[in-house]
This record gives sequence, C-alpha cells and structure tokens, in this order.
Amino acid sequence: MVSGHLFHCRKNSWPPEEYINRNTLQLFDFDSAAPPEHAWRRKLNSNANLLREFSVTFREAIKMVRLGIRLWSYIREEASHGRKAPIDPFTRESCKPSAAQGVPLGGMGSGSISRGFRGEFRQWQIIPGICEGSPVMANQFSIFISRDGGNKNYASVLAPGQHEGLGKVGDQGISSWGWNLGGQHSTYHALFPRAWTVYDGEPDPELKISCRQISPFIPHNYRESSLPTAVFVYTLVNTGKERAKVSLLFTWANSIGGISHLSGDHVNEPFIGEDGVSGVLLHHKTAKGNPPVTFAVAACETQNVSVTVLPCFGLSEGSSPTAKEMWDKMVQDGQFDRENFNSGPCMSSSPGETLCAAVSASAWVEPHGKCTIAFGLSWSSPKVKFLKGSSYHRRYTKFYGTSERAAQDLVHHALTNYKRWEEDIEKWQNPILKDEKLPEWYKFTLFNELYFLVAGGTVWIDSPLPVTNINENQRQLTNVEYTDVKVTEAEVNNKQGTVVEHTATGHHRSVKLDPQNDYEDVGRFLYLEGVEYIMWNTYDVHFYASFALLELFPKIELNIQRDFAKAVLSEDGRKVKFLAEGNWGIRKVRGAVPHDLGTHDPWNEMNAYNIHDTSKWKDLNPKFVLQVYRDFSATGDMAFGVDVWPAVRAAMEYMEQFDRDNDGLIENDGFPDQTYDAWTVHGVSAYCGCLWLAALQAAAAMAFQLGDKAFAEWCKTKYLKAKPAFEEKLWNGSYFNYDSGSSSNSKSIQADQLAGQWYTASSGLPSLFDDFKIQSALQKIYDFNVMKVKGGQMGAVNGMHPSGKVDESCMQSREIWTGVTYGVAATMILAGKEKEAFTTAEGIFIAGWSEEGYGYGFQTPEGWTMDGHFRSLIYMRPLSIWAMQWALNLPKAILEAPTINIMDRIHLSSFSSRSSQNESGVRKIATKAKCFGNSVFNCAC
Repeated sequence: MVSGHLFHCRKNSWPPEEYINRNTLQLFDFDSAAPPEHAWRRKLNSNANLLREFSVTFREAIKMVRLGIRLWSYIREEASHGRKAPIDPFTRESCKPSAAQGVPLGGMGSGSISRGFRGEFRQWQIIPGICEGSPVMANQFSIFISRDGGNKNYASVLAPGQHEGLGKVGDQGISSWGWNLGGQHSTYHALFPRAWTVYDGEPDPELKISCRQISPFIPHNYRESSLPTAVFVYTLVNTGKERAKVSLLFTWANSIGGISHLSGDHVNEPFIGEDGVSGVLLHHKTAKGNPPVTFAVAACETQNVSVTVLPCFGLSEGSSPTAKEMWDKMVQDGQFDRENFNSGPCMSSSPGETLCAAVSASAWVEPHGKCTIAFGLSWSSPKVKFLKGSSYHRRYTKFYGTSERAAQDLVHHALTNYKRWEEDIEKWQNPILKDEKLPEWYKFTLFNELYFLVAGGTVWIDSPLPVTNINENQRQLTNVEYTDVKVTEAEVNNKQGTVVEHTATGHHRSVKLDPQNDYEDVGRFLYLEGVEYIMWNTYDVHFYASFALLELFPKIELNIQRDFAKAVLSEDGRKVKFLAEGNWGIRKVRGAVPHDLGTHDPWNEMNAYNIHDTSKWKDLNPKFVLQVYRDFSATGDMAFGVDVWPAVRAAMEYMEQFDRDNDGLIENDGFPDQTYDAWTVHGVSAYCGCLWLAALQAAAAMAFQLGDKAFAEWCKTKYLKAKPAFEEKLWNGSYFNYDSGSSSNSKSIQADQLAGQWYTASSGLPSLFDDFKIQSALQKIYDFNVMKVKGGQMGAVNGMHPSGKVDESCMQSREIWTGVTYGVAATMILAGKEKEAFTTAEGIFIAGWSEEGYGYGFQTPEGWTMDGHFRSLIYMRPLSIWAMQWALNLPKAILEAPTINIMDRIHLSSFSSRSSQNESGVRKIATKAKCFGNSVFNCAC
C-alpha cells in the first residue's frame, strides 16, 4: 500500500526521461504526441493497491450509537421507496476502491466515465447520483501488427494484467483475447483534461505508440465544455526496417455499468458519417425507467487510414459472432468486412446477454515512418430525470438537440475539432506550467484536481437563469433601505459584465465581455459533495471549492450564487426528522442558507442533509455573504450584486438571533453547528466567529457600493463591537482558541481558524486583525498542525493541542482534510508566507498523489487519518487548491481594493435605522445595469 520510505524523502521533479527512453521522446516530438514536461506519471505495471477506509474509535462509536440507529432506520425507509439515502455509511460497493484512477472523459455535466491509468473504463456516472465503480472490461483498445515477410506478428490488448479466466479452454469471451502486455515499458502521464499513454516497444519492440486522450474541458467556453465526448489520438512510429501494417481496435460494450448491463433490449447499428468519421451507435435502454443512452464509437478515415466495423458481437458461447471469433478475425485480416456498414440495426439483445461493438482503423507505417489514427467516443443521454419526478434537458442539447442520433454528431464534432481544443487547453495551461517560481508538483496537481468538475457527478442543464421571485410581503420582511447611489453612470457601465482573467506571470487585466454575451444563458449547474455524500452543491463545502469555478467558469459560479440567493428567501414547511438528536423541524427556514440544493429533486426540495438542523448552523449564512461579495468584487458584475442583495441582507439579519449577549458576535450552541459536523463547539468559536466578522465587513462593503447606506452603517457598527469581543474571548497571545468554552479541547489549535481572514484577503477587504496576530496564528498552525504530523508530509491536521498532541476529541478533529489544507495554504500565501504555504499543501500531494503515497490520485478524499485511512473518496472540497492560484494571482480589481479602505468610507450617523421605503438608490443601479428582469425589484409595488 505505502512504501516504508514515504516519510523519509521528498522528490521535487518527475521528468518524462525517468519513465520513457529519451530517443522515444524525441520520436514523438511532434503533433503533441509526447507527454508534457510536467505531469502525474505511472508505469502501467504499477500495483493498484486497495485503499483503506477509516474506522471510528470505540469511544466515538459509543457517542454516535443513537445517531447510527436513526440513520440505519432512515436508510431502510428511503430504500423502501426505491431511493438511496444521501449518506449511507453502512453499504459498501461491490467494487472495492483501489489506487487505479486516471483522467476522466468528457466535458462537465453530461454524465462522465472515468478511465484508470492502466486503460480500464470505470466509475460510470451517466445517471445523476449513481456511480458504478466497476470497470467494464470489454471496453478496450487493442493492436494487431504484421510486417512484410510475415515473420513478426503481434496481437495484444493495450492493457496489462492477467484477466480473470485467461487461458480457460473453450472460453468465447474476452479472456480469449491476447492479454500480452506486461506494462513494464509502458507509462501513463496525466495533465487534466488530457492524458498520454506511451508504449515504448510493447508489444512490438520496433513500434513506438503514443495514445493521447483529450476531453473538451476549456475554461470560459460554455459550449464545448458541456459536451459528452472524448478523443483518443494514436501516434505510431515504426523504428524497424520493414513496413508494418498496424490495426488498432476499439471495442465497446452496450452498457453503463450496473444492473442495466444485462437487462436486454439494447441495439447497435453502424454508421458512415461526413469527413471520414465512421463507427457504431449503441442504443442502451437503462433500468428503472431512467432515460436511455446512446454511445457512438468511431474512427476517422483518411487517405492512409481505413476504418471498418463489427456492429455486434457477444461475450458468451452462442453469440454470433463471439468475442473470440471477432478477435480471430482481427488476427487473421487486421480488419472487418466493409459490407458490415450496410447491416443496419442488429436485433435487440436478450436479458443476460452482453452486446458489444468494435471499430477497427488500419494503416501501413513505412520504415522510420509515422502515422496518426484518431478514435472518438461520445455518449448522449439528453434527459436528466431525478427520482422525485423533475426532469430537465442537459446543457449540450442546446447545441445538439435531443435526438438519439446526437451521439453521432457529437463524435463527429470531436474528431474534427480536437486540435482546436488542444490549442485552447495549452493556451490556458502554459503560463502556469512555464512559471519557474512554482513547484513542479503544484503545477500538475493544480490541473489534475479539476477532475472533480467532470467526475464529481456534475449535472449541467439547459435552463433560463433562475429568477428571484419574491412577492411584496416577502420584500417588506427584509426591511431593506435603499438610499441614493453615489455611483456615476460611467462607473456602472464599467463594472457591468466585466470578468477578470489572471495569468501566472503576475500580470493582471480585466476583460470586457462582448455586450451581446454578458447575460448569456449558461444554464444551471450541480455537482455532488462527493460520490459517497449524494447532495448537490453542498454549500459549506462549495465555500472552499468555488474558487475553481470562479476562476475558470465565472458565469456558472454566479448562477450557483443566484440559486442560493433565491433559496435564502424561500421556506419549505415540510417536517423533517433530524437524526443526531431525533428532534423534528421544517425542511427549510426562510433567511437560512440551505446546506445543499437537495438530492432527489434539486432546486425544489432542498436540504437533503438531515443529520443536524442546518438552519441553526453558524457558518452557512456568513459563507454565503462572503462568497457573494468575493464574486461581486472579482467580476464587477453590478447586475449580479443587485440580484442577490436582498438575500444577503436577509442572511445577515437572520444571524442576529445567535448573538445571545449583545456583544455583536454570534455564539455556537454546544453541538456541531458548522461544516465540522461531528466537532462540538461551545460559545464563541474561532471558525464561525472569524467568518462572522468577515461577513460583517463584506456586507458593509457591498451595501456601501450598492447605495444601501443604512445597512452599511449597521454592519460597521456590529463589526466595531464584535471584533474586540472576539479577540478578548479567543486570542491567547499566539493563536485563537478553538472556542470560548471550558471543554478539554477549547484551547485546541484549529487549522481553519482564519477562514474569515482568508476570504477577506481574497476579496480585497481590509484585514480582520493586525498583522502580528495573523502571522502568529499561521505560524502556530504551521509549526503544530502541519510540521508535527509526519514532518509536514500529510497536510494540516484539523485540531492540535498546544502540547503537540493531536486533538482526538472526535473523528473530525483528528483528521487531515485535504481541501482545508489547501485553504490554509492559500491563507498563508495571502499573508506573505509562501514557503510555509507550499510545504503545507505539498503534504496533500505527498500523501495523496505521489507514487509513494496512499493512492488517492483522481479520487482525492475529504480527508484521511494519521495512518492514511480515507473518508469519502472523490470529494468536492479539494478543488480549493485553486484558492492558492487565486491568492498567487489576485485579479486587478481585488489587488487595487485595499488602497481604499471601504470601511473607513462608511460614516456612522447619530441615528441609524435599517428600515426605509426609499428604494431609489438600488433601483437606479438596477436600471443602469439593465438587470430589472432578474432582480427583486421586478415585482408589483
């Protein structure tokens, strides 16, 4: 699992020359065939060990026994209705997780298929909320080589390993194929969204092969990045003295994994398309009434490349033809019959039968010659259907329609446009990859952590922007006062529709969007908290992950915030039982930010999380305000600011009830009422209190910019009262205590204690505390939470006693959370502690991603224990590594913001009231920003 020297060495470079012969690299030095200088690398014969899951201690189990009983009962109740509970720690998947993952396929939100570094297609997430982890082993690339003279012939699946049943006499399935690749001379190189597999003389010593996997993940491109398709470009170099006929074979099962694999009624049919793109369509009928899926597997015929197909074959005796007969045909002829293109749709499969298809592409490669062969894969499932009834069309249908034949158009588009994708990807990535100031591990891990935006169960639908629909009574409840706006029309026009781009070289510029596209409908976007925690857009975690979306797809990020703004002002009175205490409450309280947008009917039935009553959590509302202000200040989108402002006010006002002693601070209520939902908090806490201080400052700044003078004054008054109270209650001379209570861990050093300061600095607001306190607290975290854990090579443990002993008061206090560690590192960068920041974050790479680590590449978990046991693989929060990049290259608008301390510009009047009927100020802003259609003011007065 983990070699003994994990914590005894630190590697700084992974040059491709260590994995591939230098001469081979030179042969591939054209057409992007060679793997990049910076990438995550593995040999194909590397051992993909099983991963070890965490377990609770006896003391923790005793504490959670009542919760466990209630959760078990709830899971069974949901199962009786045919639904999966969002959190189910009792059920284990049949396919045990292993260190075998690689770069997933496709764009965002249209269903995803992951691919292991050894070539297997796995982690099927075509149906929302369902992840089928087991690989479909019939899905393979294979190669057949014959040379002039006929004395050198090779046939092999291009994947290593001993397949189950290999060599079984009379087997008619895939075990009869040639599984001849050892993998010792073949390597995998990952730099999301691309991956390279190089076969350096395997299986033919005189043929060098590079396979380049490309998916359309292109920042700021809201069309291509939604497409469910991928391309595999094979580059062949013949180093021998004889001409070689090379046939590549792509086989694909009519399956999405899981129970519909053998359910029957699946149909395949061949097609010949334009521009030489030919292949097979595989029409898949899913189980349990889920929408159908159509795959297209294809290759591109050129002057030198001939494409043939076998539309149907089976894996068992009695199939016609069988997998063995298909293989034997390729060994003998290197291609299929051309007449197969005229065969039409095959008969639908019977229950229990696996239906497969094959596409072959053949070419002659001259001695010392080169050849390129491109295959494409697409999958079209245009309709998203959630279990409780709501259905939507996926984003890509806006461009390709809802026909089952869209898969053919998608694969054609991929095979004729992948070179342009690569140009855009390289233009995006090169400034970071070529920045010599950045550590090598950081460069490729930064991009590879983005795998989650494809493989994190994402759903991207084609839908109009959510409209904030609030009636007059609701609007009066917010008690909003709008006064005259001290912003000129020119300033409004300058802010409208501006999106900030960054480069790794330290240059900053604002890019004015095309006015015709400023309010382009980019649809609505969902992603899971994790494949084991099935809740959409979990907000306390999005707080960490959202930097990636803001940096790369800002319009999606703004729409997520609009969804939550609408949710803040809504209420759902349906009764819910909260499992931690067994008490009842309502599903959604007005003014409270929801924990998530739901599971089985997102947007319509929120708060699938039911462990605690999250309307009493202390971090969600401040996190909403902080994210909104960060996005508002970074994009300068005044229309967005006006849209969400009523929700910001309501969220702040809602929190007043938690200030029990009128000191301006919110207090925690003696249960885990924040994102650390097993870690009890008493009184004022460093985490929630710091978030609250930051939210007061952010809300004041936003109110000032939108002209809501009275609310700006209210927030500043609260802030000036709360800040000294916070410091008095928690500052101990070197860091902020965990909380102001008297429990055994109240003086613990929490890694995340400066979360509010992190957002303050990320948004261009004045620091919450003097520099000494910030530097001292960060140094304490670095010295204790980071360096006292295996010498800093595992990340930052959540809680540490000042004695240097890990806080083991609960399961979460003793864990290392990957996304929190990245967030702490970003805070350090913003405070000028870059060396400590990269050392802190490198612990996540060493333990999680490095070859000597625990094997969590492309499945980064929520966290791990001190001995490396994981909890919740494929998790959202580690996207916060993009907060580090944000900190390294702050947008111009934020860089310039601290030169004008906006809090100093808010003058407190002798009489301050939050209530007024004068809306003229924000109405004026709304008019100039042309945003009436989406704002709260679009209602009868």
